[in-house]
Amino acid sequence: MKAVQSAQDRQSAPEPTAAATTPSPKVEQPAAEAGDRASRSERMSTLRKTIARRLVAAKNQTAMLTTFNEVDMSAIKNLRTLYKDMFKEKHEIGLGFMSFFTRAVCLALQEWPAVNAMIDEENESLVYHDYCDIAIAVSSPRGLVVPVIRNAEKLSLAGIEKEVLQLAKKA
Repeated sequence: MKAVQSAQDRQSAPEPTAAATTPSPKVEQPAAEAGDRASRSERMSTLRKTIARRLVAAKNQTAMLTTFNEVDMSAIKNLRTLYKDMFKEKHEIGLGFMSFFTRAVCLALQEWPAVNAMIDEENESLVYHDYCDIAIAVSSPRGLVVPVIRNAEKLSLAGIEKEVLQLAKKA
């Protein structure tokens, strides 16, 4: 949200000169190969194993509920409106909302790594991932598919938009 607030502050600032609006070229980080991806395991406590076992049992034995939360997206909408033309000119791709969602999820997963962890029942451990693989639903002629953006935490907004487009074309 600091980035959104910073963008709002810039929005109310005086218009920069043409020379100041020309951003310096930024080299896009290529997505890391599978060997580049780090994980670490930690032994689960007896309590954690019991909780995990009971959560899986509850999932298998009960009807699941999905909740929806409303979020004020006006700051993102204003930011997108302000920069979409410049973004498209520079990156040759549109600036949608999905890249903002994806970037926010990656930042949250890095701040709270337990949310991005998985349970290894065989070794009775938690596996924490130092990477963010984000699945995004995409409409295709075959129906709805959900490709995965690997190492999304390393991508910029432009990188995410390009990856979504590339995955949608493959779908």
